[in-house]
Amino acid sequence: MKKSPRFLQSGIAGLFAAVLAVGAYAQPPADKPVEVIVQAVSIKNLATNIEALGTLRANESILLTSNETKKVTRINFEDGQRVSKGQVLVEMTSREESALLEEARFNADEAKKQLDRVQALAKQGAAAQSLLDQRIREYEAARARYNATESRLKDLILLAPFSGVVGLREVSVGALVSPGDQITTLNDDSKMKLDFTVPGVYLRSLSVGLPIIVKSRDLGDKVFQGEVYSIDNQIDEVTRAIKVRALLENKNHELKQGMLMQVDLKAGARDAMLISEAALVPLGSNNFIFLVKQDPKGLTVERKQIQIGERLAGAVEVKSGLAIGDKVVTHGLQKIRAGQRIKILSEEKPVADHVGEATHLSDLLPKQKQ
Repeated sequence: MKKSPRFLQSGIAGLFAAVLAVGAYAQPPADKPVEVIVQAVSIKNLATNIEALGTLRANESILLTSNETKKVTRINFEDGQRVSKGQVLVEMTSREESALLEEARFNADEAKKQLDRVQALAKQGAAAQSLLDQRIREYEAARARYNATESRLKDLILLAPFSGVVGLREVSVGALVSPGDQITTLNDDSKMKLDFTVPGVYLRSLSVGLPIIVKSRDLGDKVFQGEVYSIDNQIDEVTRAIKVRALLENKNHELKQGMLMQVDLKAGARDAMLISEAALVPLGSNNFIFLVKQDPKGLTVERKQIQIGERLAGAVEVKSGLAIGDKVVTHGLQKIRAGQRIKILSEEKPVADHVGEATHLSDLLPKQKQ
């Protein structure tokens, strides 16, 4: 059955009236103040707390090997022993090398005596210049042979280049070792280097001397403190992260090379302006707020664009567009527009009084749009 034109007209009129009623509810007349809740812009000292994983390295670390193919004649250390700089660790000498060194020393000493005699005679005019030159050449050659023999002998005596702890002994007395064969390792573990990576977006927040807190499950989550020692000079093209190195004191020698550490780095300490996240009015990639203004007619609001920084739990950092003490609307945003008269029902507590720092890297990454 077809409906009459009069019936359709009455239906359209009713719908139009309903729309007007809803619009009147959502957007009150300009002369009627809208009740809102506001909050003052506050300031708080913040530091970006970045979490990462890093690997420990000894302050200095070497693989002790032989320079020549020789037989080990003596080992002067035990597994895990602490040694001092210059201490003899391994000897590969024999009586032959020692005898050759003694012979070279004797020849050098004898050549020096002959040179001294001829020099004395030359001053008196009793020796020809050619004889003096010959004695000088003989002495220089003997001294060079002695230095070469001594150098070869030193290569057969392995010394600790720095103080530290040796690892497991890989050879025994009598073993024939060749260049490159591992004898043991030596680590200076008085301090430990901790290498970890940080996303490149935080490069400006990093600096040498920043404090870090680290722990490892291998040590029952015991906490250690240190500081950033150096920052790499390039960002990885694949991961878009930069390598950071920290130094940790290791007086009790608990930290071991290769240990996996959880890193908590405080970076970018600053005094930041904060507002409640509820005050934001996002529009595309921009963010706006409604700023409370005082004029002769009373309180009104101004729609203002701001630049935001990091997001925290329930709060957001304001980079520009506001000043400390400014008041922004946090509740009642659906009912107001620019220039709207308002009535403040209450004022929220400043964000800085209760908000904490961002504690997880995931909290600091840009929020994904739904």
